[in-house]
Amino acid sequence: MTQEIYIENLKCGGCANTIINGLTAIKGVEEVKVDVEKSLVTLNATQESLVLSKEKLAKLGYPEVGSENTVLHKAKSFVSCAVGKINK
Repeated sequence: MTQEIYIENLKCGGCANTIINGLTAIKGVEEVKVDVEKSLVTLNATQESLVLSKEKLAKLGYPEVGSENTVLHKAKSFVSCAVGKINK
């Protein structure tokens, strides 16, 4: 089922690359797309894998809009962004 998640701290293609790599590693998640301009992640996922995807996004520094967005999340997003740029 197609799901949309609006996230915080999304800045560039490096961030998007990290998100795509992180979410596609979750069993039950397919076709991950990231719209940097809208801060939107679209994916095909089961309900169980959707919960895991939101947890993974927060761990990478990209919590869902409306969730807590701490300084730690923001710092993690900078690291995830840099890693994504290196792993393109």
